[in-house]
Amino acid sequence: MKKNYTLLLLFTIAFLAQNGIAQELYTPRNIKEAYLKESRSTTGKPGKKYWQNKGNYTMEISVNPDTKIVSGTESIVYENNSNDTLKTIVIRFVNNLHKPTSPRGGEVTEDFLSAGLTLTSLKINDDIYNENAKNWGTVGSVKLKKPLLPHTKATLNIDWNYPLSKESGREGQIDDSTFFVAYSYPRVSVYDDYNGWDRLPHTDRQEFYNDFNDYTFSIKAPKNYVVYATGDLLNPDEVLQAEYAARLKKSYTTDEVMHIANEQEMKDGKVTLQNDMNTWKFKANSISDVCFGLSNHYLWDAGSVVVDNKTNRRVSTQAAYDVKGTDFIKSVKNNNYALAWFSNNWPGVPYPFSKMTAFQGFADMEYPMMVNDSQMGDPVFAQLVQDHEIAHTYFPFYMGINESRYAFMDEGWATTLEYLIGIAEHGKEAADKFYKNFRVNRYINDKSAEEDQPIISMSSQLSGVGYGNNSYGKASLSYLALKDLLGDDLFKKALHNYMQDWNGKHPIPWDYFYSMNSSAGKNLNWFFNNWFFSNNYIDLAIINSSSKASNNSISIKNEGGFAIPFDINIVYVDGTKETVHKTPAVWEANQKMVKFTFRGNKKVKSVILDGGIFMDATPINNIWINK
Repeated sequence: MKKNYTLLLLFTIAFLAQNGIAQELYTPRNIKEAYLKESRSTTGKPGKKYWQNKGNYTMEISVNPDTKIVSGTESIVYENNSNDTLKTIVIRFVNNLHKPTSPRGGEVTEDFLSAGLTLTSLKINDDIYNENAKNWGTVGSVKLKKPLLPHTKATLNIDWNYPLSKESGREGQIDDSTFFVAYSYPRVSVYDDYNGWDRLPHTDRQEFYNDFNDYTFSIKAPKNYVVYATGDLLNPDEVLQAEYAARLKKSYTTDEVMHIANEQEMKDGKVTLQNDMNTWKFKANSISDVCFGLSNHYLWDAGSVVVDNKTNRRVSTQAAYDVKGTDFIKSVKNNNYALAWFSNNWPGVPYPFSKMTAFQGFADMEYPMMVNDSQMGDPVFAQLVQDHEIAHTYFPFYMGINESRYAFMDEGWATTLEYLIGIAEHGKEAADKFYKNFRVNRYINDKSAEEDQPIISMSSQLSGVGYGNNSYGKASLSYLALKDLLGDDLFKKALHNYMQDWNGKHPIPWDYFYSMNSSAGKNLNWFFNNWFFSNNYIDLAIINSSSKASNNSISIKNEGGFAIPFDINIVYVDGTKETVHKTPAVWEANQKMVKFTFRGNKKVKSVILDGGIFMDATPINNIWINK
């Protein structure tokens, strides 16, 4: 059997290479095997044997504002849809990052540290496990007494508690009576077709990789605390006084920005029912995570917006913020604009969820149906940050991207969408300036070797600004370069095919490469090799130019190597000007050198190369003056 498998492997590799599909791109051995086993396909679509596991989560969670303890009981019905017998179940609890023994990428204060997760009960099917999680980091492993067979289910029942960290980052205490509660429940880690169990420890840099699960959950909080969460609020009349429940319901159907509760109404205890504890119930299906925030004094705004003109489907837009949170006064209005723009322009896919809430915190971080953003004191910058976090709806929440290994697959796209909506909001000049200053400038001016590591490098193996630039700026430039190469129509068609094929699934970089190849009807491996698998950077140079009456020519060397678009700005002796745009296609035949000839009867005075947002490392050699 092993001999036959080896022959099959060799045959498949030869076939792929002969057809110019896969072997032009470096592919790790485990990922090659996934394609050979047909869980993935070199067409860019999920393979005919693709599978993924799923959980159905029922949770009852309570928050004690006095002790700052979050406690919960949950039942998980976990489906093993693989052909593998699972002898262990891997449990992930991201907030164990606060334990002193957990690995982190940087220093933290004592206010960040906590005791982490305490499991008071763990039962899997009929078996009781004496796991107290004291030795767990962000990932723990439970050896099963009875293996979980292929295509069967296991039921996990877990009781747990943990303290909210005093120092708030992506979650924790915002102030003494405001909390953002994220990654707050133990979850079954991802078991996939190319790595098996995801055992990669979580750090403060890498982000997340979750299955698409169904959630029914409740949050128990004291009176006067309003709870904002992922999912649909199922029982507004059981937690809100009649007037405020009516306001909220009205906001679901209006374009008007409504003030559901103002500062005085919150102070006077008029908003929630006056039970000692209220239980807020939520539901969200086929989603990669849920989280919530709560406060007894935040202002509450709401509205809605149509995101699908074909069906007139509306989305609830909400904002929760402190009276001093001036950036958030326009949050609902900005939410409405962003959701409509993303739905109808780029990526041009209707917002897939029922709600989007902006919650004032400290993280500038995305979550399904929520963003936790900080007060910037700059409404323009605050809008851009909110745009970026909302753009993450598509990457990684519409598609279950493995951010912990391939952050460029989501951060690069969110950065690209942030730039494109910025053009619509503030004009191209302002968007270009921000993009260059905030996303590119630091990278292009840092000549350290770490800056030029291939984008395909695993995010978990990068550090410092090398991680940030690979994930955000460089990756975004690659997507914008491909957009320029293919043109908007073909690029959008290919992007839509990729997103639709992998909606609710787990794409990896090679799925993106193959999908764009198939959808564009072009072998773009030369481009992907150039941008993702090289140590290239951005640096063009004019090395030779001549100007004669009927033959003007210019030779450009690609010193840095990246296949970028650029403009050739020509000034003629007679004072006339001409701009010639070149797409990255000019580098396909020769990625080191290109020569352009401009035929005409005018003599050239000067030539300047301009890459725009593709900033050049040495712009001094982008100018030629005819002497």
